[in-house]
Amino acid sequence: MSTEKTLTPEQTAALMPILKNRFNANMQRHANLKWADVETRLSMSAHKLRSLNEMEETGGEPDVVLLDSASGEYHFMDCSAESPKGRRSLCYDRDALDARKENKPHHNVTDLASEMGIELLTEEQYRFLQTLGKFDEKTSSWIKTPECIRGLGGALFADFRYNTVFIYHNGAQSYYAARAFRGCLKV
Repeated sequence: MSTEKTLTPEQTAALMPILKNRFNANMQRHANLKWADVETRLSMSAHKLRSLNEMEETGGEPDVVLLDSASGEYHFMDCSAESPKGRRSLCYDRDALDARKENKPHHNVTDLASEMGIELLTEEQYRFLQTLGKFDEKTSSWIKTPECIRGLGGALFADFRYNTVFIYHNGAQSYYAARAFRGCLKV
């Protein structure tokens, strides 16, 4: 993962066509939005391109899913069909990672999301994403866990089975090869 705060011009030139092509190929996610407006907003937020690049490099396939009319921000979410491959096999947070005695994963969800400059999807955001397509039909994704659950050692994850979004719980220390996390970036 890059530690740079902004992308090089070459990295930006490589990323922008990927985002544009995905935007144009998935208009059902953002029917009333125009790529030119998104691109203008991105050009004013160069530091956010690094986060989008991290989302892309880890397999998230970020795409615009919403324009917040109050703030004017475009919301990008991970739209890969299954949980992003480059973010799997992670326990929930630093406390969970530190508590593991054996077989520690290489990282944790909350720290990685922070390093990437993105926010972990909430249950509400995850349910909204599922209205735009079918995601996590074979995998699952950690979601932001309320402190009342996390304080008791648990963490939440979600998936889509039987045409239904399911929200489950696990010990925050657990990790699985088919579970990652999805993020949101507001630009």
